[in-house]
Amino acid sequence: MTMETIITFASISILLVISPGPNGVLFLKTVPLYGKKCAMSNLFGIFIATYVHGALSFFGLSAIVLSSSNLFMLVKVTGALYLLYLGLKSLYSLFKKENKLENKLNKPIKKDKKKTYKIFFLEGFLTQILNPKVSMFYLAALPQLINFKTANTIDIFTLVSIHTFTILIWFTAFIFLLGKGSKAFQSVFIKKSIQGLTGVAFVYLSYKILSIESSTK
Repeated sequence: MTMETIITFASISILLVISPGPNGVLFLKTVPLYGKKCAMSNLFGIFIATYVHGALSFFGLSAIVLSSSNLFMLVKVTGALYLLYLGLKSLYSLFKKENKLENKLNKPIKKDKKKTYKIFFLEGFLTQILNPKVSMFYLAALPQLINFKTANTIDIFTLVSIHTFTILIWFTAFIFLLGKGSKAFQSVFIKKSIQGLTGVAFVYLSYKILSIESSTK
């Protein structure tokens, strides 16, 4: 596996993680009501679930590659179209008025300690494992970067680890900033800037994927 492959996968991972999704919504709920420690339990559950997603996606895609090259090409094109969808969705969101984030941040904090850390771990695990966005991410990214006929476990573990630690770093910062009521998350300019940049990047990656030959050939 080349350094270019690692950099490309890391770039796509970062874009996926920072784009709005179920994980961010989960932390918006947990931090104000239960505190940062409980949110970190959520995050650990998400962390483990991401490795499960990576393993299942790899073995599933490997089976497809070995069974039908045409089917694999269909998966590849579908993945590229999914990245295009994410990009267009982010760009579309620039024109929508959303006040959900500000409303959640402005609510009074009433912490509840009734739930155990195991419950928060399970909540995070289920949120991630049932998130089709993650499954589609691996269907979109792995076929472009990995030769499934020669790939080994270390290659897959390396790529999945890049994704999981990106999640860990980003959402750890998100949790602690949210816990302090950071005004950055209330800034419409920052939110729109992130959505715009990720949207353009996803559209470009989709175009690039559709314009190059499969790495499995």
